[in-house]
Amino acid sequence: MAEQLSLSGFEPAEPTDRLFFAIFPTPDSAARIAQLAQALRSELGLSGRPLQTDRFHITLHHLGDYVGLPPKVLASADEAAADIAEPSFGVAFDRVTSFAGKPRNRPFVLRGGDGVGALISFQQKLGLAMKKAGLGRWAEASFTPHVTLLYDGRSIAERIVEKVGWTAHEFALVRSKLGKTQHIRLATWPLHS
Repeated sequence: MAEQLSLSGFEPAEPTDRLFFAIFPTPDSAARIAQLAQALRSELGLSGRPLQTDRFHITLHHLGDYVGLPPKVLASADEAAADIAEPSFGVAFDRVTSFAGKPRNRPFVLRGGDGVGALISFQQKLGLAMKKAGLGRWAEASFTPHVTLLYDGRSIAERIVEKVGWTAHEFALVRSKLGKTQHIRLATWPLHS
């Protein structure tokens, strides 16, 4: 749901920006994810184009859609992120599947089993920090760790793939320019070694 002001007689503007916390793979892991996406696309006869390598990420929490960047939300996001003092952790994905979605636009994603436990714990701790900073309405209790590879009309049942993993050393606040397939990292916070 978009956060917008509505004045009598004026239609609210369409949201232009989406904010979310995310973890990005290392450049080497992103390249491996891109190779895997392309190989599976060919092997499974998918027609969707893989995402650009620099757009592969794990969304931790959405912070809403807006017209521009709301300063109060940015300040609260910074407050929540600054409250996190967690060590770096490993992330590993070893399967792919399709999520439900629009008939011609189903997300085909990379998922994990045992390799996402620390990630789930981190996402929950960030959610608690968000609640403390006044962003509780955006703290997602339900979390299915994944990296979207592409969107396609076909639905693919879960299958095991070669493991792709990395150590997460930071997390980011991301601005997605809606409709422009552009992600901008507004800020990053380190995870301590």
